Amino acid sequence: MSIPTPDQALIGALEKYARPLGGDLQDYDEIIDAASDRHFVLIGEASHGTREFYRARAEITERLISEKSFDAVIVEADWPDAYRINRYVTQMNGDESANEALGDFERFPTWMWRNHEVEHFVHWLHDYNLRYISSNPDQARRTRPVGFYGLDLYSMNTSIHAVIDYLDQIDPEEARKARLRYGCLYHFMDDPHSYGRAMDRGLAASCEDDIVAQLMKLREKSISYLARNGVPNEEHYFSALRNAELVKSAEEYYRALYRGRQNSWNLRDKHMFETLNSLSDYLEEQLGRRAKIVVWAHNSHVGNAAATEMGRLGEFNIGQLAREHYGRDALLVGFSTCYGTVTAANNWDEDPETQIVRPPIAGSYEELFHHVNHKKFLLNLREDGEVVDGLMTPRLQRAIGVIYRPQTERQSHYFDSCLPEQFDFMIHYDETEAVEPLPTVMHRHKGELDETYPSGI
Repeated sequence: MSIPTPDQALIGALEKYARPLGGDLQDYDEIIDAASDRHFVLIGEASHGTREFYRARAEITERLISEKSFDAVIVEADWPDAYRINRYVTQMNGDESANEALGDFERFPTWMWRNHEVEHFVHWLHDYNLRYISSNPDQARRTRPVGFYGLDLYSMNTSIHAVIDYLDQIDPEEARKARLRYGCLYHFMDDPHSYGRAMDRGLAASCEDDIVAQLMKLREKSISYLARNGVPNEEHYFSALRNAELVKSAEEYYRALYRGRQNSWNLRDKHMFETLNSLSDYLEEQLGRRAKIVVWAHNSHVGNAAATEMGRLGEFNIGQLAREHYGRDALLVGFSTCYGTVTAANNWDEDPETQIVRPPIAGSYEELFHHVNHKKFLLNLREDGEVVDGLMTPRLQRAIGVIYRPQTERQSHYFDSCLPEQFDFMIHYDETEAVEPLPTVMHRHKGELDETYPSGI
């Protein structure tokens, strides 16, 4: 494949400027140093099924926790599913292993979180918290274990039951009222798509008022519910509140699906950003200082959407909102790959397969990086210079989600971006391998859509 003359000069500059990755934890020193005083570090992935992305993200996060005192990890997963992991890593429940703690990830795409790399990290975090608490019980640097939480909004039915279960224990009369309020949605639990369709066609009354009323009632009674002193009670209340917020956002999301991708995408990322902010506020109150949080999500969520084709189409994401609200206090890290294999499905609700990743399209960032002699490297995109200037020209960038459709590669998996405005750092692996799923039996949950639907990312 011939290389345009301007790209030849840029490739030469990249070979001088890029930091080759040697396969040890020191590879990430520049990211760790840059993250020292940041509020948020958002770490992406170019697919939902690549082993190297999961592993590097976990290794960076382990260093941020152990060296820079980061307080929590929040991921592109539903709150109740991730909260079971949180209970395990903070020694709040009876799960006996990381594999068992990942057991609530039953819906498509199960491998996105039920895989060996995530299992390894969850095991590490559990042991880290156990070691740290036992060896430093009075040390002020960390006053609570490092938590693990979820950002997403697909678990409407599970979250409804979580709210009711909480109220059953603390306020049975309010639990009875909550069942009545949420009962509005029960007619649509067999087919969640029918809710948005019925609203769009005026065939049923919206459940929005009842759902908002339940959320407001939970907030209204916070003083009463929190009167039972103790951190566990505060944790349980906060989790119930986040589940009620999730139900509200999920109901909006079901309606938005019938108004087009832009509406549903923006509502989802708005919910995820609000969840991040709520967790930050909660932890700040608990810690008595500013919380430091790591975010795990797809590149399409954590990279600044304003620097991409998405932004020109009216879509925003967590990365853009973090940049707008927090400026340099949010560090954005992306990944890319050229070829190899990926774990993905061909269509919704199908079993995952190990698929071959097609060579990148000519003119893409991935194709450019393929011609660099370093086959694994880190790019610092925050510094002015020949490389950053050369990368400012928009190019195609690949995004593979839980569905991979190589037969429509250009239409399904590429969009324009300006890399230095999208990320602060980029990690590139020329060849990557599919992530290995944990053995799982996939189950549909009544009243809940597949995670990442309909975008797949």
